[in-house]
Amino acid sequence: MAPGAVVQEAVVLPSSTTEKNGVDAAAAAVSANHRSAREALDAAVARYTAANPVSLQLHTRATASMPGGNTRTQLHTAPFPLCMRAGRGYQVTSEDGRTYTDLVGELTAAVFGHSHPVIVAALLTTVTTVGLNLGATLAQEHVHAAALCARFHLDRVRFTNCGTEANLHALAAARAFASGGRGDKDIRKVVVFGGGYHGGVLLFGGGAPAANNVDRADFVVARYNDAASARAAIRTPGVAAVLVEGMQGGPGAVPGTRAFLKAIEEEAKACNVVFILDEVMTSRVAPGGLAELHGLQPDLKTFGKYLGGGLAFGAFGGRADIMAVFDPRPRPTTDNGAGHGPPTTLTHHGTFNNNSLAMYVGHAGLTEVFTPDACTALNAAGAQLLQELAAVTRGTQLCFTGVGSVLGSHFTAQGLQTLERETAEDWTLKELFWFELLEDGFWTTRRGSLALVLGTPAAELRRFVACVAAFLERHASLVAVEASTSGGGSGG
Repeated sequence: MAPGAVVQEAVVLPSSTTEKNGVDAAAAAVSANHRSAREALDAAVARYTAANPVSLQLHTRATASMPGGNTRTQLHTAPFPLCMRAGRGYQVTSEDGRTYTDLVGELTAAVFGHSHPVIVAALLTTVTTVGLNLGATLAQEHVHAAALCARFHLDRVRFTNCGTEANLHALAAARAFASGGRGDKDIRKVVVFGGGYHGGVLLFGGGAPAANNVDRADFVVARYNDAASARAAIRTPGVAAVLVEGMQGGPGAVPGTRAFLKAIEEEAKACNVVFILDEVMTSRVAPGGLAELHGLQPDLKTFGKYLGGGLAFGAFGGRADIMAVFDPRPRPTTDNGAGHGPPTTLTHHGTFNNNSLAMYVGHAGLTEVFTPDACTALNAAGAQLLQELAAVTRGTQLCFTGVGSVLGSHFTAQGLQTLERETAEDWTLKELFWFELLEDGFWTTRRGSLALVLGTPAAELRRFVACVAAFLERHASLVAVEASTSGGGSGG
């Protein structure tokens, strides 16, 4: 559903005049609430515009050189985006001089917070003693690779520049491996899930490949959190791989159930299909990622976000026999290993794949800052926050979902307490919530995604819960759910 669209309740035709009058009254109440929500949102937008004149001016200038004044769609907001000047610790400061508690966390990439002293020291040391790009392999490559393999239970790993690239190369590896193993060069299909997001050219909102997706005809789209749908899709002839997020980020931190993810793992193994777990956002929800949390053993995993220390970075890895399709060494042509046969199947290029900053700073971040203990503590704080938010939102249209330190907020007419998949939401309320959280000093995403950062005081998280409760009280007539529908279960 597009931002700004209002969710309308279905109206059942009445069987009597009395019922008709009741339905008309209910429909009128809903319509009045939506008008009131729109009026409240318009007022919030007016306050936002008045409070942030510098951001408006900067956005206007930006439109002269960038389409829409933007080079990252996720960051665009109407009537104009808030422009940030700096970040320090758990806070960010706007060009208009206001400081906010950062709950965006750079969409999970800024888990260290801003300007963490260990990260800053690693950056400066690398720049002054190593340099930026040396056009050669670095000793630090295998150091960071070994740390990733140990932390996330990988046989082999390779680096990219972002999570999107990691997923693209993982799919290429799966197709090459499946085609070679089955002697069929046309095994290209990939099972994905409605609402899934695996990068800017691999997104499946609304249950279909986006217009700018690569290989649009090669995807089989199944229902998220539907084991039967997943199993049927994996059995489709010509399927090389199944690619899934253990928690979908695009729809707002919607967790996959353990039973659903296990069903994918079992069916993929039974059908000789490569199981790829996208851990770009979820590698931070447990010391060994979401796979460790649920006891999963994917064939390949993909990574990104914070694992480059806050720099552009991605990685993919897993089983040695699958990753061997990227081994550039000549294959032996004789029993004693001599000879110069061609390398295996795939090349993997990228000027910045092994850039020195990501190798050194990423390693420092993983081994000195976001240690297993730090990871466990941050996710415990997130779980506690989710529990407290559930208590204050019960019986309203607002709910929060997520795993550990990654959460999402949702407004559903049914008052759902959990979501199983991408679900229609009331975007008028969602946007009103965003604007009023800004006024309370919290920086969140317009779509409602939250990612905690290290060092956020517990008192600030308690204040967030209090502000959520105050919002619900302030707009009680807009967010209330009828007793007959409140406490509902799952979306989708």
